[in-house]
Amino acid sequence: MQASKAEAVLPENKATRSEQEFQDLLRRLELALDASRIGVWEHSIAKDGILWDTQMHRLYETGETCRQVPVWFWSNAIHPDDRERAERDFEQAIAARGAYDSQFRIVLPSGEIRHLRSRAHFYVDTEGAPSFIGAEWDVTADVQLNAELARQKMMAEARALALEESNARIEHVADHDYLTGLPNRRLLDKRLAELPANRSVATLGVLHLDIDQFKQINDSHGHAAGDAVLKAAALRIAAAIPANGMVARVGGDEFVVVLVNFTDLAELKLITEDVQWRLRKKIRFGQEMLQSGASIGVSWSGDRRARNLLAESDLALYQAKQLGRNRIEFFTRQLQEDLRSKRRLVEELKLGLERGEIIPYYQVQLCATTRQVIGFEALARWKHPDKGVLAPGIFLKIADEHGFAAEIDAAILKRVLEDRQFWQLHGLAVPRIAVNISASRLADPALLGKLKKLDIPPGAIVFELIETIFLDDSDETLLDHINDIKQLGIDIEIDDFGSGHASLIGLVKLRPKRLKIDRQLVAEVVSSEEQRRVVGSIVEIAKALDVEVIAEGIETEAHATVLAQLGCDGLQGYAFGYPAPATETDRLFSSVAGGAGKHKAAIGG
Repeated sequence: MQASKAEAVLPENKATRSEQEFQDLLRRLELALDASRIGVWEHSIAKDGILWDTQMHRLYETGETCRQVPVWFWSNAIHPDDRERAERDFEQAIAARGAYDSQFRIVLPSGEIRHLRSRAHFYVDTEGAPSFIGAEWDVTADVQLNAELARQKMMAEARALALEESNARIEHVADHDYLTGLPNRRLLDKRLAELPANRSVATLGVLHLDIDQFKQINDSHGHAAGDAVLKAAALRIAAAIPANGMVARVGGDEFVVVLVNFTDLAELKLITEDVQWRLRKKIRFGQEMLQSGASIGVSWSGDRRARNLLAESDLALYQAKQLGRNRIEFFTRQLQEDLRSKRRLVEELKLGLERGEIIPYYQVQLCATTRQVIGFEALARWKHPDKGVLAPGIFLKIADEHGFAAEIDAAILKRVLEDRQFWQLHGLAVPRIAVNISASRLADPALLGKLKKLDIPPGAIVFELIETIFLDDSDETLLDHINDIKQLGIDIEIDDFGSGHASLIGLVKLRPKRLKIDRQLVAEVVSSEEQRRVVGSIVEIAKALDVEVIAEGIETEAHATVLAQLGCDGLQGYAFGYPAPATETDRLFSSVAGGAGKHKAAIGG
């Protein structure tokens, strides 16, 4: 009996434990759902009824706890813009008797909008009724995070695109000229570097252009006019070259054109002449018509050799400008050799200045009536260590082109003062000495200070303004500068008067101590009545302004006689003596003591 009682109790204890375990499991599930904020719902299709748990009411913030809710309770809470899609998703799941998966927005009673995810599975209950049981949870944070990530991605892509466009603009600016929009020197160099590897290139030519009169246009009409000229030039050059060509602006008023696959030299010449013709046409600027032109240097090759063409075209351009501008010059080997020789001469001249090789040679100036020496003109000579004494025609023009003229002027003046002091120490009466002064030295703002340091005795030195100084263009600043020089006791002479550079207006403005009649007017004064009248008129004008007159280039006694009769004050030329170095004291000063006759005897004439 005892055993039977124990056996009767055991099944009841097992059932109790199973029920307890089930309840424990159910509570744990409820706790898990509550912690995860997942709501559970059940929809009976046959009964068209919905069961919500407590968490569902929390998600929808209904304030209710009832288990049974009407169907409209759910649909009314869905955002109007999402309602049709959410309902359609559920209807499709019902029709398919499969899984339901949807995401939509709901509008809480407070007006706040939340995003919910809803998933369910179809099943048939114990009574055979079809139903869906599912769960919903709030995915607002995920949606907002994804939206922010999408926004950040879009912003990053936009920034990347902007950076790419900015880099492209920077690259374009780096490779193109800001004013004309043409490629610049950087892009030109890239293009020339690429050409040798391009096997499709059969012929190659380079045109180096320089706009003529550009500085004058800038100075006369302003930089806006200069810009207008450059823009017009860029358009005209681009219009003249073939589509496969390239034009670049490489400097202030310099352009380079690269041409490929032209037929022959004749076609290259035609293209170049067309470019120059277009650039000669006037350019309208406001109410003005601006006139310029172009000097062009050309180099070409029958293959892809591009390395030296730019340098060669530059040499040809240099030659075109030296020969008078508005020209076309083609590069030749002889041109290269000539320019190399000039460059060597420039380097030697620079070194010669440092070594003191530029020295004065002196030529006497005589009184037209007494034939006594009244002055010397110091003429530059280059005592070259290998080539001997070089005349000024060999180096003065090159010196001026390369900015050495002022240095030569200073070197000559320094040696003249040294020679003058040496002569005086040896008891010689030294007349005035005329030295040339170039435009560059005259424009030096520090010149006055430099002259004061030399402590030049009044009347000892005369400055001759050479023919490259245009007196008509002398502004007040230049005239004031010259007057300051006069205040130091240095007389001013005008050299080569009548050659076309000096004028009566300039003569009146400057009021020099004396002027020198150009040798071209003197040459035919004996044989030409017209030339005598011209010289006579110049003398009369000078006398009216109280300006002395010296005639240079006197080669015969007949010249000297006629010019003295016409009223010239001084005479200078080979008839009285060739230029001589300071060491030939007797030759230079013989006329000082005894007049022209003794001087002639001293020089053997």
